[in-house]
Amino acid sequence: MKIAITGAAGLFGHGLVAVFATRHTVFPLTRAEADLTKAEEVRAAFAEVRPDVVVHPAGIPDLDICEADPARGYLVNVHATRHVTEAAREVAAAVAYISTDAVFDGQKPTPYTESDPTIPPTVYGRTKLRGEQIVKTLPTHWIFRVSVLFGPGKKNFVENGLRKVAAGETYVVAADQVGSATYTVDAAQKIMEVVEARRYGLYHLCNQGVCSRYDLARHAAELAGLGATKVIGKPSSQMGRRAARLKYAVMAMDALKNAGFAPPRPWQEALAEYVRALPFLSPNASGLTCP
Repeated sequence: MKIAITGAAGLFGHGLVAVFATRHTVFPLTRAEADLTKAEEVRAAFAEVRPDVVVHPAGIPDLDICEADPARGYLVNVHATRHVTEAAREVAAAVAYISTDAVFDGQKPTPYTESDPTIPPTVYGRTKLRGEQIVKTLPTHWIFRVSVLFGPGKKNFVENGLRKVAAGETYVVAADQVGSATYTVDAAQKIMEVVEARRYGLYHLCNQGVCSRYDLARHAAELAGLGATKVIGKPSSQMGRRAARLKYAVMAMDALKNAGFAPPRPWQEALAEYVRALPFLSPNASGLTCP
């Protein structure tokens, strides 16, 4: 298939391009190829490529930026998604939209399912939910809600922490944000599997297991052989952030299982693979320190 991937220079875009290119003809789309906030540029790019599927992770993923500048958040996350959806409709392409656990309110004490109500408390969450609603107007679409991302190709929560700890600095993270973690490579492989099967619908997608941001950062530091003493956990209320953070955002992957797909491996296994491959760490970053 011909697969167009928006946001190809981003964290998730990097993983999606690498994975889909192993079996399909991929057209990576960055701002240089098409400014997604300009409908005519998106239409022109799709008319030239004529993709069978558009995978759309592009957007502003920073909650605080969206909270500080809602107009920008809606332009990039909502209007651009509308442009992608309408351009895809013109060339009869299906769309796989990358959404987020931030569409929930964080008040539920048990894992969120795909059928749970969506009541996002942040501008970012509301923009992503509106994006879901736009994509749902297509007869052939997928929506994948993911959680905190880590993976190769661009700095992320895990790498930022490891760089700080490796430099002898402290890494302060929220100790009370509990959710799931998503390795971009694993998620991209699962998206490709679902897309190839043409099993349309809404899916939660993350690595198996529950973790807080604090758990994730500490485990990464330990895997890197750096020790976790420099990872400091604080209540999210003391982090000085503009946008509210969900205290609980664990996602159940019922739709994947019901469609016959195995969920991705546990987050600890995926994190170990990722940390081992980080180029700025020593060869001993394997979860074991040398005696």
